[in-house]
Amino acid sequence: MKRKKLPKSLRKYIRQEKARIRQEVLDLEEQNKLIEELYKKVFEKINKTKK
Repeated sequence: MKRKKLPKSLRKYIRQEKARIRQEVLDLEEQNKLIEELYKKVFEKINKTKK
């Protein structure tokens, strides 16, 4: 089954936020936690708008 890609603007936003997190936070565990929260927040909004 083929998965749909995210819109280009959303991919750009995620990429920029991940870069910002990696620059600001030195602790690797904290980085991973924040990036995970970012993905949860983005996909939560996507699922909310689809309903």
